[in-house]
Amino acid sequence: MQDRPSPTELLEAVAAFLREQVVPASSGALAFHARVAANALDIARRELLAEADTSQAAEERASLQALLGSTEPDLDALQRTLCRRIADGALDLATPGLADHLWRTTRAKLAVDQPGYGSYRRSLDPTSPGTPTP
Repeated sequence: MQDRPSPTELLEAVAAFLREQVVPASSGALAFHARVAANALDIARRELLAEADTSQAAEERASLQALLGSTEPDLDALQRTLCRRIADGALDLATPGLADHLWRTTRAKLAVDQPGYGSYRRSLDPTSPGTPTP
């Protein structure tokens, strides 16, 4: 364990530097690439925070084990099995629990990749029309 700043704080600081110093002082391709780099650092920071939340992985693992009738402990293997069974037609949206599982995991991925995405933000509001129940 290192002292502060933490890896997430370092990523946040570099992203802020790019947005606040480099982008305004740049134009064209350099400004664009600085914004892309800042966004990539933000994604990496959120990914680190999500990985630190072991409950999220445990919930996904338990959901997949129940859905697949498996005791496999490896989350990657469970995800591959799910994909294979969907591709083979063994599972579809009529399968009890599948739509809910896909909805929950998609929201978890959007929380890391695109937390400002309008549809994702609306999905967090249970009163929003058309919001599936998680």
